Formats: sequence, C-alpha cells, structure tokens
Amino acid sequence: MIKKHCVYLSLGSNIGDREGNILRAYEMLECMVGHIIRKSSMLQTEPWGFDSDNLFVNSAVCIETEKTPREVLALTQQIERELGRTRKSVNGEYHDRTIDIDILLYDDICMDEPDLKIPHPLMNERDFVMIPLNEIRQSAD
Repeated sequence: MIKKHCVYLSLGSNIGDREGNILRAYEMLECMVGHIIRKSSMLQTEPWGFDSDNLFVNSAVCIETEKTPREVLALTQQIERELGRTRKSVNGEYHDRTIDIDILLYDDICMDEPDLKIPHPLMNERDFVMIPLNEIRQSAD
C-alpha cells in the first residue's frame, strides 16, 4: 500500500488576475501533486519584505499526496514557471510575482537543506501565511 502524506502549502499572487492565478494553481496542484482536502479562503494582504503597489492574494491548502518532499518542491516550482513566474526570491530579495507556492509543513518531518526547509522557517512571522494556514488546520479538528 502506498503511503499518503499530508502537505500544507502557502500560495500568493500579486500580479495580473491574482484570484485566477491561485485558482489555476489549485487545479495544477490537484493534477500534479495530489488531492486537495482543504483550502482556505483567499486573503488580500500587503507585500511583505519589499515595496510594491500591488497587493497580494494569499491562500493555503492541505494536500494528500504520495509524493516526497523533493518531488513536491520540483512540482510546485514547475507550476510557478508554467503560471508565468520568472524569478525566485533569493537571499531575502523579494519581487512581484504571478504565483508563489511554498511548502509549509509535510507530515511532521523536519528538513534543513539549502533549498528545502520544512517546516518553513519564516511562516510564523507572516500573518499572510498563518491566517490561512490556521483556518484550514482548525477545520481539520
């Protein structure tokens, strides 16, 4: 029997059809990563870590997946590229983006590798992550 894992992702968009970008990302996640078992409402927020005139729309999802954390990372980065993201944030330098997908939690594992840290190290500092995440984690109880 194949083991199912529970992965929580954060999604954000501040360019173009922000809600549409999130909805397209949901569809692609469902097809490529696994079944979305819970999704938060969409939350409009100010940019965090950089200046922009474009507000974000943020959301969180819980996905049941058979993929490994590395596979989830590769697939979410592929979805970002397919939805038009051209630059990743590096060394705390953030930019406007059509879509951003971050792995927040994966089962109860901890990873600390240069390109993959689980739990996400900055999630507790970011209301735009924690508000949607708490919404779907509370609905699981």
